[in-house]
This record gives sequence, C-alpha cells and structure tokens, in this order.
Amino acid sequence: MNGADVLCDVLLANDVNVCFANPGTSEMHFVAALDRKPEMRCVLGLAEGVVTGAADGYARMTDRPAATLLHTGPGLANGLANMHNARRARVPMINIVGDHASYHLALDAPLTSDIEGLAAPMSNWVRRIAGPADIAPAAQEAIRASLTPPSVTTLILPADAAWGEASPVRLAKVDLPAPPAVNMDAVREIAEAVRGASGRVGMIVRGQAARADALEIAGQIAQARGVRLFSEVLIARIQRGRGRVAPTRIPYPIDAARALLADIDVLILIGAREPVAFFAYPGKPGRLVQDGCEIMTLAAHGEDLKAALAALRDELGIKPSQHFAAASIFPDEPTPSGKLTDDAMALSVARKLPDNAIVCDEAVTSARRYFALSAFAAPHDYMMGTGGSIGGGIPMATGAAIACPGRKVVNLEADGSGMYTVQGLWTQAREKLDVVSIVFSNRTYAILHGEMRNVGVNSIGENARRMLDLDQPALDWVALANGMGVEAARADTCERFDALLDSAMSRPGPFLIEAVI
Repeated sequence: MNGADVLCDVLLANDVNVCFANPGTSEMHFVAALDRKPEMRCVLGLAEGVVTGAADGYARMTDRPAATLLHTGPGLANGLANMHNARRARVPMINIVGDHASYHLALDAPLTSDIEGLAAPMSNWVRRIAGPADIAPAAQEAIRASLTPPSVTTLILPADAAWGEASPVRLAKVDLPAPPAVNMDAVREIAEAVRGASGRVGMIVRGQAARADALEIAGQIAQARGVRLFSEVLIARIQRGRGRVAPTRIPYPIDAARALLADIDVLILIGAREPVAFFAYPGKPGRLVQDGCEIMTLAAHGEDLKAALAALRDELGIKPSQHFAAASIFPDEPTPSGKLTDDAMALSVARKLPDNAIVCDEAVTSARRYFALSAFAAPHDYMMGTGGSIGGGIPMATGAAIACPGRKVVNLEADGSGMYTVQGLWTQAREKLDVVSIVFSNRTYAILHGEMRNVGVNSIGENARRMLDLDQPALDWVALANGMGVEAARADTCERFDALLDSAMSRPGPFLIEAVI
C-alpha cells in the first residue's frame, strides 16, 4: 500500500466518491490508486475550469464535496476562476493538487511553482502533505475543513508522498461538530425590530435558508408581519417553482437594486451578507441599502438557518400551521411567435420545464426574465455563478447532472461565457449526461456594452467594439457542439425554438440549442 492508496481509502470512507480530474505526471500514482478503486467515479475534464466548475455544481446539489485532481501549480491556476465561484457559493470542495517529489523542488524544474500562494486566495484551507504517514491525517483534516462550515479546501500531494510506502489506517468517518445552537438573543432582538419597524423590514435568505422547507417558514414570517423577502443578486441554489415561496431577487443594476431596497429600514440576513454593488461607479454609492438602514444577522453560514427561522417565527407568535399563499397559476400570456427574443425563450423554458429539473443560469444579460417566471414553473432547483467569474455554467451543469442522475438539467448559457469552458460539452457527451444547453447567441459581450454606459461612455469606436463583440467570425455553436459529441441544432424563430426544446426535454442525453437573437 502506498500513500495514494491511503488517500483514496480515506476519501471513500467519508463518501467522497466522485473525482473530477485533469491529471499530469506528478499525479500518476494517484491515478493508479484510483484505478484500483472502482467505487470512485472518475470524470475527466479537458480543461481545469471544467474540473473545478463541475465540482462546484456537484457540491451545490449534494451538499457533499467531490474531489478534484489538478496538475501542479499551472493546472491549479487554470481552475482558479471556478474555485472562486465555488468559494463564493460556500460549497464543500476538496482540491488535490499534485506536485513534484519533495526532494526535486530544489532543482526548480519547469513546472515548479508556489502552489500554496496560488491556492490561498481561492481556498478557505490549504495544506501540503509532509509524507506518506501524513496523508491520512491531512486528508481527514481536509474533509473536516470542507464541511465545517462548507468551504473550498486544497490539499497538495507531493509525488513521493503518493508513491511512498504507507501503513494501513483505520478507516472511519471524520467526526463533525454539530451546528451551533440558535442564538436566542439575536432572535429576540430581531423579533423586537420586526414588531417596531412598521412593515419596512426586508429579509435576505441564502444557503439552506433558500431550500423549500426553510422558505416556507420565511414565507410565513413575511406574510404575517409584512416582511419583504429577497434572494441575493447571484444565487448559489434556491428551490423554486409552483407551490413554493418565491423571494424577489435583488437586481444586478445598481440603480434598480437601490430603488428596490429604498424603503427598507431593517434588513435581516439569514445565511447572507449585506448586499453591495457589484462594482464602483462614478458618483454612486457602493452600498445598496439606504443610510440608516439597520443590518441584523439572524444566523450566518455554517449555522442552522432553518432552525433560526423557526425560532424567529415562534418568537413572533406565528403558528407553524399558517399557510403561505405561494404562486400557482402561470401568467396568462400569449405564446410568442416570429423572430426569437430572449424574453420569448425565458417564457418557453419556464412553461416547458419538467418537474424536479435543475436550472443552471449563466445567460448573464439574456433570460433575465426567467427568474421571475420561474416562480410559476414546475418545482425545480435554480443556481447561478456566484463569484462573477464567467465560464461556470457548462461545468456547473455537468457537475449537477453527475450529482442527480434522473433529473433533467437545463443550462441557460451566454455565448461569450460558454466559450471559457466549452470543453465541458465533451464531458457531457462522454458521460451521457442529461443536459439541455441553451446558448443565447447574441454574438457580443452584451453586459460589457451596458457597463460602458454605466461608467459614462455613451458611444464606442472600432477598438472598443472589437473587444466587446463576438463577430467576424461569428461563433458556430452547432459545429462546436457536434465536434465534441453533443447533438445540436440552431433556432432563430420562436416556433423553431419551441420545437427543439420539446424534443430535447422529451429525450435523455445531452443536446444543445443555439438560439440566435
């Protein structure tokens, strides 16, 4: 038995049974160990951003970490953007980064780098394994750190630690501490603020507080006390659809967000942070709430958010049996026809979404209407990139499909963002994943055109246009998908889009629709 075998055994003993991988020479002993463990599902990504993004999507849907396998510092660096998204989503992840044998580092070989320095900004916890005997305790510590509270961890595996002889270890699940008890002082203080705020109270839910059962409690509080219920701008995961409580999403544009929160005197955070502007803009404040708004935290990430909501409901004297009137009837709108638009697609997807689907939204400026319409769609899970780093959509959908076989995954994808990790389509084809990718092909970074206007630039010249548009040549998403083994078709009318969506929803396996708008 070598160190790599021990690492596999510790991971499997703790239900870490999926490894998203893009390995290199330094990781070959770990690859060989994985080959001896058929219980571990190994999923190859053709780029490290696919690997880390898929682990993010997997963790969001299972509340458990997957392992990633990355090749030295450059491999880790290629995956950092989606590690950033995962860290902002506050999900568990265990990155295993191979490195040179410890005695080889002094030679400064071409792939030698400061792995700790690269990992630290996008990880909540980093540790280098000292040798074969250190593998079991280091792996156990990584697992514990990834779950208490859920967070991104990075474990550096020197090659000589992987190939070195190791003694068998006693395999057992890592002991995890129970969540801290509900802070009743905070509950009572917030209940008093709700009673005295004359209905000008807002509540932001996130994490476990955005699951259907906790949302039901939040909805009871909102209805009984006139509290306005919000979700964050970028949503890690929320359970959405008919019969479920539907928070209002705080909009991305700063003026719209400030207008939404303008009359809030007390803002209660449940697993969330105070909302702030995505960027600084000349002459505009960074905070979205008005001066004088009191920010109060009921419970933070890692605490029992549902129990905290229940305690607040009880403190306010609201009966658990009180029913919240959730959305049920889809708005009576005519079926769009003719030239395809992003709003028409949002309406079609919301109407045709199957029960228990998973929606991964990286459409950016397109499909913005979908979230509001999703309150009337079939019950489903909805998630977005949370760190603002584009290129998470295709990998996130890939990881979600690995996590939840039997559930249809729908990826709403911007064409510019999708090109960052288009290799994820190959993984979807290889693993025969049930993912419908809808690419909003407007052939531009539309969000950046808007940001130019936001900073006061109202007209752009040729140099700026060439940095913001994706034409000359136009991307051919049907050819790109077909080249990676995914069947695809193009739509430029509402009728064609509806027909393709009906077909894709009715059959298993990956399919891509290039929606030209």
